[in-house]
Amino acid sequence: MSVKAKGRGAKPVDLSLIETMRWEPGSGFTRIDQHLRRLNRSADALGFRPAPPDLMKQLQASVEGETPLRVRLEMTFRGKVEIVATPFAPVAKDAIWRIGIAQTRLPSDDPMYRHKTSRREVYDAARAEFPEDVDEVILLNERAEVCEGTRTNLFVEQADGTLTTPPISSGLLAGILRGDLIREGRAKSGLVKQTDLAGKRLFVGNSLRGLIRAELV
Repeated sequence: MSVKAKGRGAKPVDLSLIETMRWEPGSGFTRIDQHLRRLNRSADALGFRPAPPDLMKQLQASVEGETPLRVRLEMTFRGKVEIVATPFAPVAKDAIWRIGIAQTRLPSDDPMYRHKTSRREVYDAARAEFPEDVDEVILLNERAEVCEGTRTNLFVEQADGTLTTPPISSGLLAGILRGDLIREGRAKSGLVKQTDLAGKRLFVGNSLRGLIRAELV
């Protein structure tokens, strides 16, 4: 029996937009242009005030040191920005994440889930279904189509080596890494059912952590 996600009715004024980025000494922010474009698109779509004109200066002022950082940018409906930088340990190249499939469902007809916001109830509910030693949890929609993970997009490797990732129409966030892989021709958008995952090489990923091998638990 599936569990439907709750949380409809949240007003944009009660939400914040979020971007989580990686910063490396020497090379700086990873995919910063894509992150800021997504932030501005979401702000426009949801009626937020625009990002402050000195946002890039604020980001640069938040980072320093000789180790990688995780930089979380949160912007309120009124355009107020909070930036928090914390140490970041990259995922090992040979890591294989254990992933589960949640009973909690992501409604494909709710456009709010196509923006990265502080509205996290559905993802928190899915995450709570599994113990901590499961690295990521994948959500399906009401049609049992695969959507996304609680913090990553999902990719299924095909026989020719290309990756298939669920389409936005299934109800999911257009991840920054996902977009890059599609533009580079390494991935393509296509409908994915739970049965399509069996026996396939799976990956999850986001802009912060990159692409990570995964296996179902």
